[in-house]
Amino acid sequence: MTADLEALLAKAVEAVGGATREGQVRMAHAVRDAVEDEQHLLVQAGTGTGKSLAYLVPALAHAVLTGKPVVVATATLALQSQIIDRDLPRIARALRGELGREPTFALVKGRSNYLCRHKVVGGFVDKDADALMAVGAVDTERSALGAEVSRLREWAEVTESGDRDELAPGVSNRAWRQVSVSARECLGQKCPLFGECHVEAARAVARESDVVVTNHAFMAIDAFEGRHLLPEHDLLVIDEAHELTDRVTSTVTDEMSAASVTAAARKAGRQESADDLTEAAEELREVLASLPEGRLSLGLPEGLGRALTVVRDAARALTSEISSSSDGGADGARQAARAAVGEVFDGCERLLAERELDVTWVARDPRGQPALRVAPMSVAAAVRENVFTDRTVVLTSATLELGGSFDAVAGTIGLRGSETPGYVGLDVGSPFDYPRQAIAYVAQHLPPLGRDGAGPVVFDEIEALMRAAGGRTLGLFSSRRAAETAAEQMRDRLADTDIEVLCQGDDQTPALVREFASRASTCLFGTMSLWQGVDVPGSACQLVLIDRIPFPRPDDPLSSARTEAIGRIGGNGFMAVSATHAALKLAQGAGRLIRRHDDRGVVALLDSRMTTKSYAAFLQRSLPPFWPTTDRDLVLGALARLDRDAPEVLPWAGGGGSAVTSAPPVARSPRTAVTGGHAWTEQEDGQLRDAVEAGLTTEALAEHLSLPPDLVTSRLNQLELKAVAP
Repeated sequence: MTADLEALLAKAVEAVGGATREGQVRMAHAVRDAVEDEQHLLVQAGTGTGKSLAYLVPALAHAVLTGKPVVVATATLALQSQIIDRDLPRIARALRGELGREPTFALVKGRSNYLCRHKVVGGFVDKDADALMAVGAVDTERSALGAEVSRLREWAEVTESGDRDELAPGVSNRAWRQVSVSARECLGQKCPLFGECHVEAARAVARESDVVVTNHAFMAIDAFEGRHLLPEHDLLVIDEAHELTDRVTSTVTDEMSAASVTAAARKAGRQESADDLTEAAEELREVLASLPEGRLSLGLPEGLGRALTVVRDAARALTSEISSSSDGGADGARQAARAAVGEVFDGCERLLAERELDVTWVARDPRGQPALRVAPMSVAAAVRENVFTDRTVVLTSATLELGGSFDAVAGTIGLRGSETPGYVGLDVGSPFDYPRQAIAYVAQHLPPLGRDGAGPVVFDEIEALMRAAGGRTLGLFSSRRAAETAAEQMRDRLADTDIEVLCQGDDQTPALVREFASRASTCLFGTMSLWQGVDVPGSACQLVLIDRIPFPRPDDPLSSARTEAIGRIGGNGFMAVSATHAALKLAQGAGRLIRRHDDRGVVALLDSRMTTKSYAAFLQRSLPPFWPTTDRDLVLGALARLDRDAPEVLPWAGGGGSAVTSAPPVARSPRTAVTGGHAWTEQEDGQLRDAVEAGLTTEALAEHLSLPPDLVTSRLNQLELKAVAP
């Protein structure tokens, strides 16, 4: 790179209003060296390092110098939006002089994130008389979705991008499906409006851009299926890389249920007779109803295999009929039917193949109905073969080094073992002085936690810690039940104080985080979704409670299968799977405490196994290097002093958590007003009341509204409504 890297970085840092940090400079040099040496890089960059600038600056310089684009993949939309809407515009302008021109950038998403013009104008006409998009069918009096669909059609006339995230306020998933298509449903170049396609326009821009930003799932699909939707590139940066394995696994997980087969048959039945597929769905329904939940470790039961074969054969025959009766023209409804039945066929084929590395299990869908799920036991080989070839890959996160080594994470993505591509691992540290700013306290005197959860002595400990801290507590629990029980206990025990205890599910999570961040006496208890992404700097959060080591459940299908497989080849399955999973979650959870140079506090681990078990040292080495202690009195005294001397809480500025720089808490992106929360309408409230009267469960309501169950629960609580238990 001809331009001086540190000068470029200094310009970029100034443009975003930051300060140059040693770790940031080290990381930028490492990224540059990785590109020049064509060497894969895993770089751990602690909170406050400014890692996005550390990779964006050398990436932009490389793209401008070589004329080859760079792809950046993130796990979350929040980070994706930060990079596209805040970081890249400022950096590109700042580097224009040094690089000779202003670098360009683009955002690429999956097809279903864009409005389909052909579908809007009736190209996918649904022969069902109640279809919302059929001519004249939008009736706001008859349909709660009608108003949303009407607004979507109006928006379609004015939008230039067709990007769902630019629609404010947003709409429900059910309404959006009326104007979008999946990749499989798309007519491609046969579409009469192909020249006006929003997706093709976005990808054309991406092909001419220096940096293309996307998400883990889209990057994985592009790599695994060879679709070449992303421009050819020689540098891929994967941010939030600790989530890569889970995101990729989710992308290649399939589900099959009687309901999905019936839905495909109904859609196809508007084109051809689908009686055989409908009957096959009923047979599958009966077989699934007889099976217990859990992994099918001995293979497909005979009855299930027979039912899946019947479904597969019916789907194959129906696909053939749909295709043979087509005139080859642009028939959107026929293409949608072919896509739905094709997904059923492919799912059955995969399940019946019983591939060695696939894990199959019976689960419950949101309506409580049984469904089959199949996922790969490991994606390491697929990632190694499809992601780490023909390009340099930089992976970064605040938590990549577990137990003092990159080996655990490297193994999950195919970078360990013989004949694997080499990599360089680098920890650039954090600008924070962790041993001086924070204490890691293990309550070694507490008894081991049983299956029945915490007992009175544990609640005594939580109470003492919270009283000493004056509130200011984020409680991270291993289950919803544990969080709710602890919240109830603390509300009763702390009734003589001004400490308020909020619990996940009381309201929408962004609203709860906002309230927690706004008052020192407010505490927030919750489960896994709070273990990462909550960013509350300042004195509002000076105590992080972790109730137990977050091992995966013993009956988790994938974890148990992976553990057994490693054991069969002589490895330590527990350490490779359960301990690694727990170490990553602990590192993420403990990382909620220190977010700025002047933050102080305690992470309290209420699981004595953190000091007594053989794996304790591995877990401890995975945490930020806080000052460790088991001295209860010392910790209570420290919390009391912190409470006494604490400055005022920082004014809330929201977003994915930050009280300093992010967007409003009800928005996941500066371009949408609804995705961190949901603007409820009178029609939706009416639907909630009607559904509760009809005896629907919360899960069924969530499915009907296409909303997360905890969001529905919070609205039910606000309306003082109670859905039936599942």
